[in-house]
Amino acid sequence: MKDFKKYYTIPAPPDEVYLALTNPITIELWTGDDVEMSTEAGSEFSLWGGSIVGKNLEFEEGKKIVQQWYFDGEPEASIVTIKLHPGKNNSTSAEVRHTNIPDNVYDEFATGWDEYYFGALADFFAED
Repeated sequence: MKDFKKYYTIPAPPDEVYLALTNPITIELWTGDDVEMSTEAGSEFSLWGGSIVGKNLEFEEGKKIVQQWYFDGEPEASIVTIKLHPGKNNSTSAEVRHTNIPDNVYDEFATGWDEYYFGALADFFAED
C-alpha cells in the first residue's frame, strides 16, 4: 500500500472549488459523467459513472473533504483528504492526501489525480 500527497493550484477561490467538488450538478459539468454525491457525513458517493465509489466521512464547508474510497478485495480503508487553502490571485491551493492505495494501481491513481481530477477541475475554472 502506498500514499499519495500533492498540491494543485485551481484558478478559483476555495468556496467555489469546494462547491465544484461537492455539488453533483457541478461535478457532472467538469467530469462529463454521472455522479452521486451528498455533503452528508456517512453518505455513499459515486464518481465517473461508478469508477470511483466510497463513503463521505467529513466535510468542512469551503475547507475540507474526507472520503473513504473502496477497492475490490482490499481490507484496509483508502482515505482521501482534500484541504482547500486560499492562494494568490483569488486561486485555491488544493492539498490532496490519499492513503492506502494498493501498489498495483498507484501509478494509475497518481495520473488520475493529475489529469482527470484536478487537471479537469483546473480546466473547468480556466474556461470561465
